[in-house]
Amino acid sequence: MFFLRSVNRHPEFREGMRAMAGVVPGIAAWGLMTGVAMVKSGMSVPESVAMTLLVYAGSSQLAAIPLIMAGAPAWVIWATGFCVNLRFVVFSLHLRNYLMHMPRWRRLVNGFLTADMSYALFTRRFPEPATDAEGRSAQESFLAGNYFLTWGGWCAASLLGIALGNWIPSSWGLGFAGVLCLVGVLCSLANTPLRVLAAAISGAAAVIAYSLPLKLNIVAAITVAVLACFWLEGRLPKPPREQTA
Repeated sequence: MFFLRSVNRHPEFREGMRAMAGVVPGIAAWGLMTGVAMVKSGMSVPESVAMTLLVYAGSSQLAAIPLIMAGAPAWVIWATGFCVNLRFVVFSLHLRNYLMHMPRWRRLVNGFLTADMSYALFTRRFPEPATDAEGRSAQESFLAGNYFLTWGGWCAASLLGIALGNWIPSSWGLGFAGVLCLVGVLCSLANTPLRVLAAAISGAAAVIAYSLPLKLNIVAAITVAVLACFWLEGRLPKPPREQTA
């Protein structure tokens, strides 16, 4: 309880909420579309609610739903979700130095609730981890305010989509709203030549492998992009900031 009071009363908590406020409508549209998709795919309401609250990963949910409904093997579903969420391994490695001073349960909470835009906005606001207690408190409070709006907007919209799924017509184009949200996330994260190249490689690979069954073209695209970027990472020139560091 003291932890919660110390975080949400810090001024940086409100700063984190303000930074995320402009992004929440897009995330909510994506959550609404995901909630509708789960119900329309044939999942029960309890299953859809459990997936919303426990998985909390829109891209993985959308990738897994058709596989689940098609009766795909469990390993295919797990492999697809793992590959789609591989970016969070990179995020967690970067955030490690920001969070390692915390108890494990707080690291787990922060890790579970930190989404793509939370990571992007947090690292833009704090390029380097703080070394003093006040700075660490400010950073955690900003991150908490940031993902508080993200998680709340996502869950509320997704649960609304589940409740209204059978009454919302497909002609509303909610899928397009979700695509726009993903494009916004992609553009915010593609801020280095290597990341732009990774996006181009994965997109090309996904199109080339489109004929694969069970949407395995997504798995193939991610695998190709990750392997290519690992190989290229040590061969491309470093950005000026890293050269002067």
